[in-house]
Amino acid sequence: MSATAAAPSQAAPRRISGSEIAALKEARDNSTNIFYLGQVYVIMLGAIALAAWFFTFQQAGGASFWWNIPVTVAAVLVIGASQHQLGGATHEATHFTLFRNRVANELVSDWLCMFPLYSTTYQFRLHHLAHHQFVNDPERDPDFTQLKDSGHDLDFPLPHIEFLKALASQLWLVSLVRYTLTRARYNGLGVDHNPYRDETLKGTRWPNVAIGVYAVIIPVVLGIAKPLIGAWAVLLVLTGAGLATIAFLARLREEDFPSSHIKPVVSHRTTAISRVVFFTLLYSVIGFIEATTTIPAWYYYLVLWVLPLFTTFAFFMIMRQWVQHGNADRGRFTNTRTFLVHPLIRYAVFPFGMDYHLPHHIYAAVPHFKLPELHDLLMRKDEGYAREGLVVEGYFRSPAPERGNPTVLDVLGPKYGKRGDEVFIASDALEHADIVDKAHIRAHEEESIKRGMNR
Repeated sequence: MSATAAAPSQAAPRRISGSEIAALKEARDNSTNIFYLGQVYVIMLGAIALAAWFFTFQQAGGASFWWNIPVTVAAVLVIGASQHQLGGATHEATHFTLFRNRVANELVSDWLCMFPLYSTTYQFRLHHLAHHQFVNDPERDPDFTQLKDSGHDLDFPLPHIEFLKALASQLWLVSLVRYTLTRARYNGLGVDHNPYRDETLKGTRWPNVAIGVYAVIIPVVLGIAKPLIGAWAVLLVLTGAGLATIAFLARLREEDFPSSHIKPVVSHRTTAISRVVFFTLLYSVIGFIEATTTIPAWYYYLVLWVLPLFTTFAFFMIMRQWVQHGNADRGRFTNTRTFLVHPLIRYAVFPFGMDYHLPHHIYAAVPHFKLPELHDLLMRKDEGYAREGLVVEGYFRSPAPERGNPTVLDVLGPKYGKRGDEVFIASDALEHADIVDKAHIRAHEEESIKRGMNR
């Protein structure tokens, strides 16, 4: 159940039947999202292959060096948008809606989405479910505190020009790197103030240290040393270090890994070992290509994967994170909005149904491909949703001004600021999660409502 603290006049009659919502939730299956992930991988791998082919073609004298610049920019834009799509698929997995089978839901999300993004589904779940349950709570919503920690929180409401200036300032690489590293700390390592953290089971720091050293530090050191030791030595050291890290993690107990009040689907130790197996395979393939061919595979990996992670991927996330909940309050129908945008912006900025964000926050267990249907159902049958929920049309300009819907730029301004004192706690965001200590989470809910009502 979801808990709401509000004045009686704010309560809206709800005429949607439980069976209608249950039917939408039950639409999740073990096959549909294979198609969606396949689309993303075709676009992403196609962009990588075309860019790598052009770089090889150019180095062979087939084109001027300066053509590398527009090709790189185009590739980084497409790949960064696709990386954001992978994050969107994991967003589904955090709600257990990527696949009906829980183990498949976890493993596919980890191996095809989060491991490539240097994180795990479980850690993102801790971040994201807390965001849902305590949306816009300045102390318990990790999205709120993460933006503050990275220096990306904005003082809403904002006039159009001020938001555009803030967005333009993100083109500064230092700002994007700071955002990426802070987000990685929240999603990859977790933070102590997450309401689901278990202070009695903090484990040790060594699993994260071992993974970080192998996944990041050793490749950087070897990349610097490669001119001196050669490509074969880099391959052998990376493979050997990966196997050694796997052996180290395998010797640890499950209790050595940080835990929380949300049980993992796959054990922490298995997930940690799997991450290192993934990187060992990835780095071994890259190293083997570089050792046996003239293809600068490590250079391509840096330009066509790592560079987008720290630039366009981060930029598209900021474009989404700022507007989904910025200038909103904590009400059930007013903590976010529904966004109708151009298909290209939807792909890059609102992946996997994140454009229908208000219906998603109301019923988080409905899979992304059913959210438009849920939105239509709520508009027809929920008076509160139809009256209070905002439909935003267009990011920078409206494609149909005659409909009177605000754009993203409009909704961040003074006209669409805080509209009520309702405090909505989405307890049902945890409906598919296995909870260790329900009393602990209930205490956070009560404190969040009390503080919200006293503001």
